[in-house]
Amino acid sequence: MASYLVTGSSRGLGLALVTRLVALPKAEVGTIIATARQDNSPGLKELVNASAGRIELVTMDVTNEASVKQATTLVEQKLHGKGLDYLINNAGVMDWSPTGLEGMDNLNEVFNVNVTASHLVTRAFLPLLRRAEKKAVINISTTLGSIAMAEVYQHMKSPAYKISKAAMNMLTVQYAQQYANDGFTFLAISPGWLRTELGSARADLPVDVGAEKVVDIVQKAGPEQNGKFFDILVPGWEKLSRARYDGEEIPW
Repeated sequence: MASYLVTGSSRGLGLALVTRLVALPKAEVGTIIATARQDNSPGLKELVNASAGRIELVTMDVTNEASVKQATTLVEQKLHGKGLDYLINNAGVMDWSPTGLEGMDNLNEVFNVNVTASHLVTRAFLPLLRRAEKKAVINISTTLGSIAMAEVYQHMKSPAYKISKAAMNMLTVQYAQQYANDGFTFLAISPGWLRTELGSARADLPVDVGAEKVVDIVQKAGPEQNGKFFDILVPGWEKLSRARYDGEEIPW
C-alpha cells in the first residue's frame, strides 16, 4: 500500500494523475497527497471528498521554500510516521514566444517553476522518502527538452520551456547519481502531448490516457530505471505523432 505525492494537482495532468491513483485498489495505492498552490480547485475538492480519506489535500507553492517546508511538516503528519514512497514533480509552466529567442523574456520565471521548484521539493522530501520502501522520484518532463530531438521540435516557439525541461532532465540525472547507492530511483517521464490547458485542445491524447500510462511506468519503477528518461506506451500511437508513445527511453 504505497503512498504518493503529486505536485500541481489542481488541474491538467496533475489532477488526472490523482484521479487515476485513487481509482486503483487500496492494496496498491494508499495515501495520496495532492498538493496545489491554492485549494480552490472544484475538481480536486470533489475528488478529495469522495476518496474516503485516501486523498489528502495540502497547500504548497513549489516556488516558495517556506511553503515547501511547511507542507513537508504537514505531509509527515498525514503519513503518521510512515515514509513517502513516490514523489511526482508535476507542477510546471510553458511559455509561448512567436519571435523565438528574441521574444523570450520570461526564462527566469519558467526556469524557477520547472527546475528550481523541483529541486526545492525533492530536497525537502528526501527525509520522508528515505523512510519508505520505494524511494522513487518522478519528474514530469517532455521530449521538447531532449537536445538530441531539438530539430524535430524546432517549429515549437517555446524556448524557455525547452531550455528548462532540458535542465530538469539533468537535475534528474544528478539526483540519480548521488543517491543511487541509497536505494533511490529518480527518473524523468514524457507524458506526450495531452489535451490540457497547457497542451491545448489540438493535442494528441486525452489527459486521462496520459495519466494512466504515466502511472503504469511509475508503478514499475525501480533501481534499474534510475537516471533514465522514458516516454509513455500507447499502442497504435507509436509512429503517429512527432511526440513519442513507444514506451522506450528518450535520448537526452
